[in-house]
Amino acid sequence: MGKRFQDEEADVRCVICREGDTAPGTVTVTLQRGDTVVIVRDVPAAVCQNCGEYYLDEAVANKLYRQGEEAVRRHAEVEILRYAA
Repeated sequence: MGKRFQDEEADVRCVICREGDTAPGTVTVTLQRGDTVVIVRDVPAAVCQNCGEYYLDEAVANKLYRQGEEAVRRHAEVEILRYAA
């Protein structure tokens, strides 16, 4: 049952362009707060095949937010990371 749900979730209509379907892929995510910028490459996401808008699942988003918070605490100006599960 879990696999079927994942398959259904992969074919979601994009809410931005309303034209494209999403497919699994990777994206680059940029987070910014104050003077801190964090860029994370190769982030797994559902990506619209028409406009490129991307959707992150909850676990991936939470991990990115934690990385951003850590960079802010370290007073980093710019960090460039590669996503690792």
